[in-house]
Amino acid sequence: MFSHVVIFWTDPAIPDAADRLLAGCHEYLEDIPGLIHYHAGKMVGSHRPVVEQSYQIALNLVFPDQAAQDAYQIHPRHVEFVEKVFKKTCIKVVIYDFA
Repeated sequence: MFSHVVIFWTDPAIPDAADRLLAGCHEYLEDIPGLIHYHAGKMVGSHRPVVEQSYQIALNLVFPDQAAQDAYQIHPRHVEFVEKVFKKTCIKVVIYDFA
């Protein structure tokens, strides 16, 4: 298994940026071939101080292997998502890849 976790900080100058980003994840990413698991959602607040709460949207993707994740990165729908949604709504992203 290969996990690709993406944490997004949206532009506070765009009031609906988180909703637009989440909708874009669903529209462009969730059915790209090679995905074993797709989950995108809004940050859930917590009373625990160890829980990161400064981001707005998280994306958790699982692939069978790194080769499938590499293919996802250049898939036309992912490229379109980056250009049409990500670049227009986000100010920061942090990615965690692990196998």
